[in-house]
This record gives sequence, structure tokens and C-alpha cells, in this order.
Amino acid sequence: MNVTPMIDVLLVLIIIFLVIGERAAGLEAQIPQEGGEESVARQIVVSVGEDRSLRINAEAVEWRDLKDRLREIFISRPGGVLFVAGARQADFEDVARVLDTARGVGIARVALMPKQTAGR
Repeated sequence: MNVTPMIDVLLVLIIIFLVIGERAAGLEAQIPQEGGEESVARQIVVSVGEDRSLRINAEAVEWRDLKDRLREIFISRPGGVLFVAGARQADFEDVARVLDTARGVGIARVALMPKQTAGR
């Protein structure tokens, strides 16, 4: 039995998968950078606590006021990034609700905080 044609087909498939794999790109990740006061002042972080509490930077916010507060904040920074940080035991539903609200307000750039910095 001659397996040469089968090996040729396998080599062609390997080359195709390599070419497709090189073109695949991941999502661009942006996390807040530790820097001077100026960079911290520009960053907006919404934190969801384990007790369903909600904070925008250091300010406590009610869930019913979240949409209006985000709209107020991002009117002056249309190209800004909103970072969402969920506590380790926070419900994903609450984090998803913040993401959905942010997108509904028209914030184009929404990012999740990594676990190390999310539990402030």
C-alpha cells in the first residue's frame, strides 16, 4: 500500500493550518497603568462588591443611578475606557449588568480588570 499521497495531503493541511493560525489575532487587552496622579484621575473603574455594592472609583453609586452617572462621566471623555472590577465572590450577573449598562450608554471601550487588582 502506497501512503505517499496521504502524506502529501497531510502536509498541505498542516501548511494551511499554520497560515490560518498566524492570521488569528486575540483581543487587545488594556489594564490601568500605575502612573502619576494624572493617569489615575483619567481612569474610570466601576467596582462590584461581594455584597452587590457598586462604586465608581471611590464614589458609592446606587444601581438605579449607574446609567446616568456613566453618561455624565463619559460625556466629557468620549474616547475613554471604562474598567470593570468584580470582587472574587461577586455574582457574574452583576458584572454583566454593569457591562451591559455601559454599552447601552454608548461607551465603546469597556474592559475587565484582572483578578489581582479587582479585589481592592
